[in-house]
Amino acid sequence: MTEYISLAHGNGGRLMRELIESVIAPELGDVLLDIQNDAATLDDIPEDQQLMITTDGFTVKPLEFPGGNIGSLAVHGTINDLAVSGARPLYLSLNMFIEEGFEVETLRRILKSLRSAALDANVKIACGDTKVVPRGEGSGVYFATTGVGVRSQTLQLGFEHIQDGDAILVSGPVGDHGIAVMLAREQFGLRGDVRSDAASVLPFTQSLESLSGLRFMRDPTRGGLATVLNEIMQISGYGIEVYAEKIPVRDPVKAVCEMLGYDPMYLACEGRVVAVVAADQAETALAKWQDRSKSKQASIIGHIKGSLQHVVLQTELGGQRILEELEDDPLPRIC
Repeated sequence: MTEYISLAHGNGGRLMRELIESVIAPELGDVLLDIQNDAATLDDIPEDQQLMITTDGFTVKPLEFPGGNIGSLAVHGTINDLAVSGARPLYLSLNMFIEEGFEVETLRRILKSLRSAALDANVKIACGDTKVVPRGEGSGVYFATTGVGVRSQTLQLGFEHIQDGDAILVSGPVGDHGIAVMLAREQFGLRGDVRSDAASVLPFTQSLESLSGLRFMRDPTRGGLATVLNEIMQISGYGIEVYAEKIPVRDPVKAVCEMLGYDPMYLACEGRVVAVVAADQAETALAKWQDRSKSKQASIIGHIKGSLQHVVLQTELGGQRILEELEDDPLPRIC
């Protein structure tokens, strides 16, 4: 196997077969199913559950950052979309778009990380595809994934279930992923020890599934917490009130945001959950999340308010601020 990817590795011939057999298959190992056929059979589908599917793409830059890389991010990002929908992830498809000249050793590291994340989530790579694009057209490697999972037919989640007075919770500090990726780029001459929060959120979502008052869950990725809150407001028709002192943000993230003018409310997370829960079950939900979180920083951050028409942030100084819908992208290519 050569040290770098060539265009011939995507031509469907000998070099592509060698790439799959000597790099991709060995690194993915026991999470990769049959690589000889063009389609896979999905066996572990219980008849009494709903089949759920999601799709995602990953173009993060840089490819490797504190707390993860594009490989683990692809797994976590895809299974988290299933998890917040109440599903148990079972299978992924994996499409790789590799740039000519990409270092094979870097590809190996990324695939090792992807495999580890899939193993931890008990997810199999059912099928995939590999393409190579000319030098200068691919930023190393892009991933496109599809996730398949199952959900109990009795579990009903969605915007339509949200009610006036419901509590809003977040499972941990926000903004870590966005700042970790930004610092890894070294664009502003800054360095720090902020690590991405990229991880599976299954422990958090599954811990709430027994609550009859669980209304809705979402992972605050692109656009961050403020974007999820605006989405809830727009689709449910209810206003929202949240409290700045209740929203967990790590001190290093605050410091970078203050220096560069970022707002942590709009920065991406890759291992957090926002949940809407009936008010009388909010403390129970919080206790479950505190038990799951090493940092113990899950928090009840606000409530659904039918009397409001916006997402309103109560500031620590006693004022109010409307959290508008995101217009520009403060940090492109963070996932």
